[in-house]
Amino acid sequence: MSNETILIVEDNDSLRIGISEMLTIEGYSVLAARNGVEAVEILKSNLPELILSDIMMPEMDGFDFYNQVRSHSELFSIPFLFLTARTDPEDSLHGKTLGADDYLTKPISRDELVTTIRSRLNRSRQVKLAQVEQAYVASLTLLAGAIEARTLISNQHIERVTETCLLFAGYLGWSERSLPALKFASILHDIGKLHIPDKILLKEKPLSDSEWAEIKRHTLTGVEMIRGIPFLSEAIPIIRSHHERWDGNGYPDGLTGPDIPAGARMLGIVDSLDTMVSPRVYANQLDPHQALEEIKRLAGVKYDPALVQALGNLWLEGRLQKIYPETH
Repeated sequence: MSNETILIVEDNDSLRIGISEMLTIEGYSVLAARNGVEAVEILKSNLPELILSDIMMPEMDGFDFYNQVRSHSELFSIPFLFLTARTDPEDSLHGKTLGADDYLTKPISRDELVTTIRSRLNRSRQVKLAQVEQAYVASLTLLAGAIEARTLISNQHIERVTETCLLFAGYLGWSERSLPALKFASILHDIGKLHIPDKILLKEKPLSDSEWAEIKRHTLTGVEMIRGIPFLSEAIPIIRSHHERWDGNGYPDGLTGPDIPAGARMLGIVDSLDTMVSPRVYANQLDPHQALEEIKRLAGVKYDPALVQALGNLWLEGRLQKIYPETH
């Protein structure tokens, strides 16, 4: 049963009551008004999930009421359905031109009305979820960008790693379904470093054992920071394991070979490539060709040999040079 609220605006008492009872039986909460003026007053203290309005009404008709609703930013995204006995095509066209979500003609069956309302509410929920996801990603990306601001690897590291991983996955024919998790993991792979003190993260001298242990915890910290966000759940194994090594000497779990999630194996290679070509306090900056040679040298030791070979092919085919221009 639904607990969503629907506002019905209809001057015909029998029809308004009948629709209200019908939707109440379906599990909806119902607010009711006899015209647009009453409905505007209701909206001052209530925020329904959907509005169902007649067109021909006294005091304020449906078109004027629609314009009133859409003039308020907090009401702008509420699905709005017109329900009218008028069959003039110009009325239908006018309603659709205004931007109404649907235009239903009386008499309408219970099944048609309920199906239409459910469809519009489902669509509204999908849009709201997408907006929430975008807001989460934007906020987390800003947090991830704060890592770059604290280190020398600050020249669009996140953007390059993300772009390269998606290019790499597309080259290998990975499914479209797998790409969002890879994208989110690429953006957020080092977010756990926000909890590492600057004196450790920016240290130019060799790290002590305890300091190195602090660094290695960043994958687990990052996972905890995004745990509980449903649409990021598939990115968690990639973030957790992107510092694992093919030979089992990585962290945090000492996974070996194909036991390491494929996305983590890919992200680990791309993250290393970008780190090598960026200014570093603990090693010399390499050009892209030198970085690729170093990755090839560690194939089967640190990196998945098949992925290393594919990365080399991407370079030979000239697909990586837009992201990592050759230096001469």
